Amino acid sequence: MAQIFPKNANTLPVLSLAGVLFGGVLVVGLVWYYFSPEFVDVGYAPEQPVEYSHRFHVSELGLDCRYCHSYVEVSPHANIPATETCMNCHSQIQTESLKLLPVRESWATGNSIEWVKVNFLPDYVQFNHSAHVNNGVGCETCHGRIDQMEVVYQEEPLSMGWCLECHRQPELYLRPNSEVTTMGYVHPTDFVEQNVERIAQDGIVPPTNCSACHY
Repeated sequence: MAQIFPKNANTLPVLSLAGVLFGGVLVVGLVWYYFSPEFVDVGYAPEQPVEYSHRFHVSELGLDCRYCHSYVEVSPHANIPATETCMNCHSQIQTESLKLLPVRESWATGNSIEWVKVNFLPDYVQFNHSAHVNNGVGCETCHGRIDQMEVVYQEEPLSMGWCLECHRQPELYLRPNSEVTTMGYVHPTDFVEQNVERIAQDGIVPPTNCSACHY
């Protein structure tokens, strides 16, 4: 009896299995990348109720981060500046600017400006700003070159793996506390040795256990 299928048809099951395996790996790879913070979150730049230029205020005027975000050294959370902070200057400067109308309305009514949060962490993650700032983690390490941003966007993925890179080797990232807010800070050539000494002296031990960051 003649064969219905040629011999080369025997390769079809092998090819089918290989295709399923390759397709599965491809799907996993696509999900791993396109659903990751590196793709989903980096570059997020929401429209704010007031056009505030960090580049102008930080780079040209020389404002320190802590002038507006005044709680970062003492609080787990980096506060958004109150309208009063804005009006310290703008009660005298650009008092008729249309761009600053929401600020003046907030000042007159007492209603807060509805700023839009830029950098997000999941609800099950706890992050303490003061613990990092007081141990030599620079603002730009997490937030990027704010002094060059006309519109602030999320610079880093803020993923668990990204955080653990620093926690596992803090000597590669720390800087003197006096330089924490410095943008474009350049490490000295022997900064790793200095940081290793500082870590031992100050007892800086970034935790890598789950309970340190997760409720």
